[in-house]
Amino acid sequence: MHCPFCSATDTKVIDSRLVADGSQVRRRRECVECGERYTTFETAELVMPRVVKNDASRQPFDERKLRGGFMRAVEKRPVSVEAVEEAISHITSKLRSKGEREVSSKEIGELVMNELRKLDDVAYVRFASVYRRFQDVQEFSDEIAKMQLKP
Repeated sequence: MHCPFCSATDTKVIDSRLVADGSQVRRRRECVECGERYTTFETAELVMPRVVKNDASRQPFDERKLRGGFMRAVEKRPVSVEAVEEAISHITSKLRSKGEREVSSKEIGELVMNELRKLDDVAYVRFASVYRRFQDVQEFSDEIAKMQLKP
């Protein structure tokens, strides 16, 4: 691992911990040359299915897009980054375990909504309003009414 500060190749691991439900390893490192410390995350690289968009186009699954959608939904809400990472981990695990080569963007959207509903009601409605393309206040009201009916 090259030091991000001085590009030296001699670094040492100070601490390693499992994070994100054990699917990542967080390593605290120190550069032997300059003494700077930094954190790296290690994950297994597994093949994810391709995403079939609404227009029938296909593109590689992009976890950054998934994370971006979550972060926009939970912005200024009392939801920890760890909770978001755990939700993302659940979604990617479900997609991988299906064993399919392609998955629809609609299916991914529903998985995101299920996870957001567990995390925060406001974040859920925010995401739903964009995902389902709410056109007026009545659609917001209807979605909130549905939420109140389900346990």
